[in-house]
Amino acid sequence: MTYIDGFVLAVPTANREKYEEMCRKFDSMMIDRGALRVVEAWGDDVAHGKRTDFYRATEATAEETIVFSWVEWPDKATRDTAHEWMKTSFPQDEMPAEMPFDGARMIVGGFTTFLSLGADK
Repeated sequence: MTYIDGFVLAVPTANREKYEEMCRKFDSMMIDRGALRVVEAWGDDVAHGKRTDFYRATEATAEETIVFSWVEWPDKATRDTAHEWMKTSFPQDEMPAEMPFDGARMIVGGFTTFLSLGADK
């Protein structure tokens, strides 16, 4: 089964274009390092909960949009190798001068897949 890196973050709505540009570069690098698929999803119908929700989790403001994304890897070893490359060999000139979101409020986690239904693409 695949290994998943999951992300939830709040991006200033005004920075959508900058965020998308950054993702196109970064996500392509993940594919080059073995990722099977990268999905970036811009919040469209994200409800405010009564106890908890994506907005509270990311401390999103009214001027920010929730982004939900994930990277599918063939296995954890491929993911770990790609993460090590990011730490040690990521080309610094590929990083934006200023990130289009506050990375300190991003939620990140790695997940072992236990069930996958539907068509593989």
